[in-house]
Amino acid sequence: MKPDINHQTLVEDLVREYPFASRFLSDRGLQCIICGEPVWGTLEELALDNNFTEQQISQLITDLKQAVSH
Repeated sequence: MKPDINHQTLVEDLVREYPFASRFLSDRGLQCIICGEPVWGTLEELALDNNFTEQQISQLITDLKQAVSH
């Protein structure tokens, strides 16, 4: 079963289970693959490190969930 996508989803799990997610995040200014390996931490931590607001993080997660469902 694939993990639920939320603020605490580990980037590593997200990229492993949803390979398109690395491009999805990169297109939004969030680099989640460095030297061929996913970055450590949660989706929220990655976004906060890139100066996303809580509202932007919530929208990112909503958009990502929508992309997964298609």
